[in-house]
Amino acid sequence: MTVMTSRERMQRLFAKDIPDKMGLFDHFWPETIDDYWPKAGYPKGANTTEFFNYDLYPGPWSVDTALFPGQEEILEETEEWKITKNGNGAVLKYWKHKSGTPEHIDFTIVTPEKWAEVKPSLLNLDTSRINVEECKEFAAKARAGDRFWTFGGCLHFELMRATLGDVCMLESLLLEPDWITDYCQTYTDFFIRHFTYVFDEVGLPDGMFVYEDLGFSNGPFCSPELYRKLIFPQHKQLFDFFHDRGLPIIFHTCGDVRKMMPHLIEVGIDCLQPMEAKAGMDVIELADTYPGQLSYMGNVDVTVLNTNDPEKVRDHVTQKLDALLERGVPYIFHSDHSIPPDVEMKTYQLALDILKEKGVYNGRQP
Repeated sequence: MTVMTSRERMQRLFAKDIPDKMGLFDHFWPETIDDYWPKAGYPKGANTTEFFNYDLYPGPWSVDTALFPGQEEILEETEEWKITKNGNGAVLKYWKHKSGTPEHIDFTIVTPEKWAEVKPSLLNLDTSRINVEECKEFAAKARAGDRFWTFGGCLHFELMRATLGDVCMLESLLLEPDWITDYCQTYTDFFIRHFTYVFDEVGLPDGMFVYEDLGFSNGPFCSPELYRKLIFPQHKQLFDFFHDRGLPIIFHTCGDVRKMMPHLIEVGIDCLQPMEAKAGMDVIELADTYPGQLSYMGNVDVTVLNTNDPEKVRDHVTQKLDALLERGVPYIFHSDHSIPPDVEMKTYQLALDILKEKGVYNGRQP
């Protein structure tokens, strides 16, 4: 069997096809690789893609989507936390020495009238929102290697959460559908306008890695019907824009999105990531339910990895890989979100060793 480059392997996987072996990528909580793993030998400051020889090389979030670009103000600060008002007009409280979801304190854009005041800043191409030199530098480095590389960022649902806040957004999905439609269309046009400029100035990446947390632990944040009516059309328009340029779409969503799956497949995602096991997502169940329709990245349960029990880790990883290989599922090995600091580096390396041992498609390559 021919050994593929990482780029060739990922291109085959994102085409829902079978390469020589499974792909490999992962995300980490910052303190894992900044504070904990250097004590176990990880070179502090090293790039995880290069250190672990991942197949995917994600680039910078190339377009600044903030309503007030560059505006951030620290309102209050202690040794443990800080409260900031950011470029979306949101007041958030962050821990300073550990990762976590910030506390939502206040939001500025909470009515259609407030939205109408700030919307004009999004209606024209603003090249100051794009660090072209950073993108060019990254692209040149990425093209010189053999890894599959991406641009990306947060999309409509995530931006609504960031600017309206969860409560206002969820209420407005039901009570202010015209506002939500206008918000999503405005950002769709914004994305197409600005990514066209990025692609013209920098060139095309291999794919797009987009973030859109549609679910929580018990299901989607909104009904599939509301998604279909208010957000699906804008996702479809944007994803068609990417697909027209030959760019597959890696779609990140946390939580339990099983009820959303038929819509996500129809809207055009190519790869689903990360499939949180702790929210009930199961890559085997998805692959059996939607055979041949997606590639998958993730679902390695960190609540098993953080036991740091070699036998439990081996059983979990082996069972998952064996089931995926038996079905011929196009799969990229990845945690079910990010690797936390309570997963020891030797445990993660064991999981990678099992992948190296097991994750070959055994002649299934066309």
